[in-house]
Amino acid sequence: MSLVVMKFGGTSVGDAERMRSVADYVARTVKRGNQVVVAVSAMGKETDELLHLASQVSSTRPGREMDMLITAGERKAMALLCMALHDIGVPSDSFTGSQAGIVTDTEHTKAKIVEVRPERIRKALAEGKVAVVGGAQGVSTDKEVTFLGRGGTDTTAVALAQALGADSCEIYTDVSGVFTADPRVVPEARRLKRLSFDEMLEMCAAGCPKPAMRSVEFARNHGVRLHVRSAFTWEPGTWIEEETSDMEQAIVSAVTSDSSEAKVTVAGVPDHPGVAARLFRALAERSINVDMIEQNVSLAGTTDISFTVPREDLDTACATAEELQDEIEARQVIADKAIATVSIIGAGMKTHPGISATMFETLAAEGINIEMISTSSIRLTCVVRSEVVDQAVAALHRAFELESERTAC
Repeated sequence: MSLVVMKFGGTSVGDAERMRSVADYVARTVKRGNQVVVAVSAMGKETDELLHLASQVSSTRPGREMDMLITAGERKAMALLCMALHDIGVPSDSFTGSQAGIVTDTEHTKAKIVEVRPERIRKALAEGKVAVVGGAQGVSTDKEVTFLGRGGTDTTAVALAQALGADSCEIYTDVSGVFTADPRVVPEARRLKRLSFDEMLEMCAAGCPKPAMRSVEFARNHGVRLHVRSAFTWEPGTWIEEETSDMEQAIVSAVTSDSSEAKVTVAGVPDHPGVAARLFRALAERSINVDMIEQNVSLAGTTDISFTVPREDLDTACATAEELQDEIEARQVIADKAIATVSIIGAGMKTHPGISATMFETLAAEGINIEMISTSSIRLTCVVRSEVVDQAVAALHRAFELESERTAC
């Protein structure tokens, strides 16, 4: 008998009809002789609606109360799914994160899992029941309800799969797997059969929205195989697992883009030790996550430092830099929201020269200017103007012939 952990996102359980459809699929999985644990997100846009409601009644929005509020969406969904399962003759019990034994740190609104104690889940499975767990939530070491943040249900599912020794962790979404590019931008994009954890992590970092990056990190660290698939078609999806010698080594596996970042340039700073350290320490103290950094060649003893941050942190980042402007003798601080990144990712890039040249030549042929460049062993990222990022993605997808299955020779 196999143990399967299934995660269903908000669109998968967006209304009563979808909820019944998910219950039917869980029932069929049970009938095939599997034990099943389900991690479920809030229905549809309910989390957004709760956040909007909170903003209408409070300007302070204390973290503890926000976690109590937001996790109510998952509790509602898990109870309704259990009711749908009971209606078709499938015994099931619902569990909050705390009842499921998910213990987190004390950080409200973005807690991290520190331990899973799934005794009640094991007991329900031993009794022949399906265990339905509210996603993205847990109980802190201070015994407070905590929320894991956006995408937290993916992390819940992976953590339960690891703690229970599940045979697989299936992440059901509104798409049928992970694609070589966003199919809305590149209609010829192809669903990938397999990816390594490292490739998937790089894709998440470069703008691929599903699965959540934290869940992939957890899966890699604990060796949990992931299967990303559609909740609407039930066709096979994309397996994400450890890289092995027999895995297909595509030179480039995918092209991704990200329009969620902005650029800050601190212009005309003295070119001497300690300036960058002072600036980025101040940003870190404001919990601002800096992605790409570029420092220009020194001219007449001064230089420009540019870096990218999440767009929602742009105002704070600029304010932080402006507070330091006199101290670090900067001429000015410039904000730029009209940027985006385009990236190519592939495990085969480690051993194949010329990849960067092809990327740069392709963008040049399209008349697309590159403003910043960042690399890792399996990813190459360029900052471009936001209005041409879709054009860049489509051109690179063609250049590396990703519409057809190819592996490195």
